[in-house]
Amino acid sequence: MKLAFSTLGVPGMPLPDVLRLATAHGYHGVELRTHPEEPVHPGLGSAERAEVAAEFKGSGVEILGLAGYTRVAAPGDDEPVLAEIRTLLDLARDLGAPYIRVFPGGDLDVQTPEEADATAARRLGTAAEYANDLGVRILLETHDSHRTAADAMRVLGLVGHRQVGALWDVMHTWLGGEQPSETYAALSPHLGYVQVKDIASADDTTPLPLGAGVLPLAECVEILSRHGWDGWLCWEYEKRWYETAPPLPDLLGAGSEHLSRLLNESA
Repeated sequence: MKLAFSTLGVPGMPLPDVLRLATAHGYHGVELRTHPEEPVHPGLGSAERAEVAAEFKGSGVEILGLAGYTRVAAPGDDEPVLAEIRTLLDLARDLGAPYIRVFPGGDLDVQTPEEADATAARRLGTAAEYANDLGVRILLETHDSHRTAADAMRVLGLVGHRQVGALWDVMHTWLGGEQPSETYAALSPHLGYVQVKDIASADDTTPLPLGAGVLPLAECVEILSRHGWDGWLCWEYEKRWYETAPPLPDLLGAGSEHLSRLLNESA
């Protein structure tokens, strides 16, 4: 497996500094949070996009994916949601990123679960054809209204397209009461990559160094290894939402060592 970290952990950091951190601490890739407050976002022009792609290529670090914020199950008209997905897919193509991340984002106060599932599946099925043309894969994260693999599979089963897969966020499936073995069994045919993190408890999700909290990271890595899965583990340290959390750059070295140790123990 290859290791990456998300720029959610280093909000606003210039790209050259991000790439230096990745190379210094043994990370093979970076997941780019694509938001207007970040250096990389859909508003970049063609020359800026080419420059970003060149910086990554020159560093030897891969762009794992673009973490967007489209909520595919949200109530409302389809077209604004589809336009947002297409914009992110275009950026991924231009940067050479294999994946984009979308959220479920259903509102179960105004939708039934079946309505949320159908809305997400309809939009993802439509976007899948465009994604296929660009060679980019759309990943639905286990998050918010669909935080477990069982939830996500209700949508992915309706879509049934190879360009639409799953992003396993280990915190959300754990918070949803799902065992890692259950999550992997459900998502494995669709799995793009895995987001790892650690927290103190279900009531305190402030980010912690990997291995310092309660999430079953060792069990997740062991299950992935046992089944021969050779994709990406991406550390999503949510510094942007928890300003008092320790700075990620100080933790990256120990984080890669912890993940490497888990991989060696599970081999």
